Amino acid sequence: MKLTFLGTGTSQGVPVIGCECDVCRSSDGRDKRLRTSAMVECDGVRIVIDAGPDFRQQMLREGVRHLDAILLTHEHKDHTAGIDDVRAFNFVDFPTIHTMHIYGNEPTITTITKDFDYAFAQNKYRGVPVIELHTTAERSFKVNGIDVVPVEGRHSDRFRVFGYRIASLAYLTDFDAISEDELRKIEGVECLVINALRWEEHSSHFSVAQALDIVRRVAPKQAYLTHMSHGIGLHAEAEARLPEGVHFAYDGLTIEI
Repeated sequence: MKLTFLGTGTSQGVPVIGCECDVCRSSDGRDKRLRTSAMVECDGVRIVIDAGPDFRQQMLREGVRHLDAILLTHEHKDHTAGIDDVRAFNFVDFPTIHTMHIYGNEPTITTITKDFDYAFAQNKYRGVPVIELHTTAERSFKVNGIDVVPVEGRHSDRFRVFGYRIASLAYLTDFDAISEDELRKIEGVECLVINALRWEEHSSHFSVAQALDIVRRVAPKQAYLTHMSHGIGLHAEAEARLPEGVHFAYDGLTIEI
């Protein structure tokens, strides 16, 4: 299995518009973070987790021509705003049309049908995205034969968020709390990806310390932190503060699991 970090930044991305901090002015490519997203390739199946406003740029950078499905973690725009660009995958082999399968919890699917209503209209105009939506609950499902296990968490008092386990990978983003029952779903994973917004605590995202606590409890062979703000600091300096086996992910990083 191969995991590619398409984006590792928070909703503003890094650099932040108008900011002149050291991180936002850094020339280190690892300090330039698009909105958080990842691509999983397993047994010939290619799945993207979240399609935010940088989705098109991420697909072009990685040279992706075919995509089997998109898993959405929740309904916020930094995770869904790029959905319209699935049109490129729909029509890449025209006149053959490839339907894009998109999975998410009920609030997320409701938001997609509202925000991209033209894709689901009875009288569609030419060239709109061709999408089949799948509402996921807590139970597992398959994408082209690949088992996917939703892992539910809290994203502030207002929102639920789904992470996903695929084989020996668990991918959690935008969590600020997770129950013991949900943690049991990711026992035994070899690789854990988890959000860590900044060093200080936050009302709707894990801090670095909170993310590291989950890492210690799950005890994967390797762990990567994602969904980071410029408050993390310069990558080269911040990485040195992490324990062995834990890393700050960066855009374009690819790992084998």
